[in-house]
Amino acid sequence: MTMFSAAPLRSPRTRTRTHVVPIVLGGIAAACAVALVAYLLWPTWGTRGANAPDKLPVSVGGTLFNVPTTAIRMKIQRHSGPQERIDLDFLYPSLEPPGTPKHVTVDTVETAVQAIDRIFLSIAAHHDALSPEQRTATIYPRYLDQATAMPQDGLTMRMFRSDTPYGSEDLYSAASPALTARCTRDAATPGMCLSERRVGGADLTFRFPRSWLSQWHDVADALDRLTAQLRGPKG
Repeated sequence: MTMFSAAPLRSPRTRTRTHVVPIVLGGIAAACAVALVAYLLWPTWGTRGANAPDKLPVSVGGTLFNVPTTAIRMKIQRHSGPQERIDLDFLYPSLEPPGTPKHVTVDTVETAVQAIDRIFLSIAAHHDALSPEQRTATIYPRYLDQATAMPQDGLTMRMFRSDTPYGSEDLYSAASPALTARCTRDAATPGMCLSERRVGGADLTFRFPRSWLSQWHDVADALDRLTAQLRGPKG
């Protein structure tokens, strides 16, 4: 006697749907997981969001600095943690980080060229290279003109000889407040000054217009205050 099963037979379409549903659900779960990972790893150095930190703890040469996020000039450097070098700029004399740069068009490019109103600062690991103080004491004197320079308002200017690597520059120095700056001379473009100092494992290189030295006390004070702000309170 032939026996027939009471269970209903599934059509090929029904079996296909049975296999497709788990695949679809698995795909959705995988897509959600990828989206979550992308969200967590997405770089935050683009446009600052409402929850972006005002300052980032950055270690250069093993020395910690508290850096205003909007002062960082290069997007790739806008992250916390160890870095070999970081480039910043600050408005002068307020020493505030600059705001969002204005978009320059063909119609506004001429009016956009204005006097420099900021201090540029690079912080880089020195790896035990010659310190700025040693360079000023032992290297620069070899290239300076031997003519005696009289201080003006406490600031001394000495010229580098024209046949030296610093032939188009002058060296400014003052004792109180302390300031040493190597400055290019005004030519087709305004002269710029470079002043260096060492903090822990990092060298700080400040750049600013030479014309500011007419008020050199204010410049020296600004460099000191900016250094203190970046280092934060000492424990």
